[in-house]
Amino acid sequence: MKARMVEAGNGWQWIVSGFGLFRKAPLLWIALTIVLVIIWMVSFAIPLLGPLLFNLLSPVLFAGLMLGCRAVDKGEELEFAHLLAGFHNNSVSLVTIGGVYLVGTIVVVGIIFVTTGGSMLPTVMQKAPGDLQMMADALRSLALALTIGLAIYVPLLMLIWFAPLLVVFENLKPVDAMKASFNACVVNWLPFLIYGLAILVLWFIASIPLFLGLIVLLPVLICSVYASYTDMFPASPAPAAGGNRLLK
Repeated sequence: MKARMVEAGNGWQWIVSGFGLFRKAPLLWIALTIVLVIIWMVSFAIPLLGPLLFNLLSPVLFAGLMLGCRAVDKGEELEFAHLLAGFHNNSVSLVTIGGVYLVGTIVVVGIIFVTTGGSMLPTVMQKAPGDLQMMADALRSLALALTIGLAIYVPLLMLIWFAPLLVVFENLKPVDAMKASFNACVVNWLPFLIYGLAILVLWFIASIPLFLGLIVLLPVLICSVYASYTDMFPASPAPAAGGNRLLK
């Protein structure tokens, strides 16, 4: 499965198209996003296992939301059950992708932790708040760790970005889906750069009134991922019969 190269300005158009999908069922999109955020927050109430499990299952939940986007795009009704629809669509492959993301995230966090010497900066702040040289060294170490971590995390994100969609819409195997996702991001790095910069600006604006703007921005961004997928993989067929079942 090969993605087409799109123009740089399409990066902004993905957000516009995402808003168009959001506007067709705004209240339900907001409700779905809130539930997803609550699930994420509750996962942290379970020490260690909770966040690991959420990361593992996140592609399954995300795939369900993408099935919801496709339903809205085709003029069908968005349903609350779409959030769990991924559990009925190649769930094993989606969990496999989640496993890759989980391991990759652990590696990134581990590298950052090792590079910064664990909790080096808080220790410096507590023991020697007036030692500017020591604080400068700690900050340089932190900056280096974050740079290395970002250099590893971005390729990981490229592997995962379209993978759940390619699994549920194209029935690709996990490895093939991640390869296609990575290649799509590579050939379209410029529109993705525009997309990322636009998100940063919108996130800042949405955060000003007590983060209330995120109630709208988050579901719009979820829909924008689907918009970017249909832009790069325009010939993707509808899911196979029985592949888009919802929980009843």
